[in-house]
Amino acid sequence: MNKYASRIIPALALMGAGMGTGFAGDDAATDSERQIAHARGAAPASISADATVVSNGEVLAQGSNGWTCMPDLMPNDGAAVCIDAVWSEMLAALGAKAAFEPGSIGISYMLKGDPPGSGVSNSTPYHPDHANADDYTETGPHLMIIVSKDLIEGMTDDPASGGPYIMWKDTPYAHVMVPVGLE
Repeated sequence: MNKYASRIIPALALMGAGMGTGFAGDDAATDSERQIAHARGAAPASISADATVVSNGEVLAQGSNGWTCMPDLMPNDGAAVCIDAVWSEMLAALGAKAAFEPGSIGISYMLKGDPPGSGVSNSTPYHPDHANADDYTETGPHLMIIVSKDLIEGMTDDPASGGPYIMWKDTPYAHVMVPVGLE
C-alpha cells in the first residue's frame, strides 16, 4: 500500500465508508472490477491507470504514482474521484472533523461529475441532509483545487456564476471547483 492510500483508508472509515458503493454485482470479483473501472474513469488515464483504487476502506488495486481513485467521494454516492496526496490529507481531516491547512496545492479530478442526487451543500460538508440544503449543488465534470485561504479571498462561492467557485468557503476544507464540461 502506498503512503497516500494508508492515509485515506482510515479517513474513509471515519466518514462511514463501510456503507457500500451502490454498485450491485453478481459476484465480488465483478463488483470489484466495476468499482475499479468507475473510479479510474474520474481522471485522465495518464493519472488513473497507475493510481491506487480504494473502496470502503479496502484497497482494490495497488498503484504506483501517489494518486488514489475511489468509486465514491462520500459514502455510497457513486461520485468517482481521483485525489493527490494533499486531497488525501484534507479528506482525512474532514473525516476526523479536524483542522486542515494545505502545505501545497492539491488537485482532484471528478471528470464524470456528480451523479444525479449526489451533490452536497456548498457551504458545509457536514450538512445533515445535503439534498435538502438551501445551497445544494451538483456539478458536472470538474476539477477541485486546494490552495491556501489567502489565494481564494474574493472568489465567488456561487455555483451558478458560470466559472470556478469556492465550495465549503468558511471551513478548513475550502477548495476551488473548476467546471470543465462542455455544456
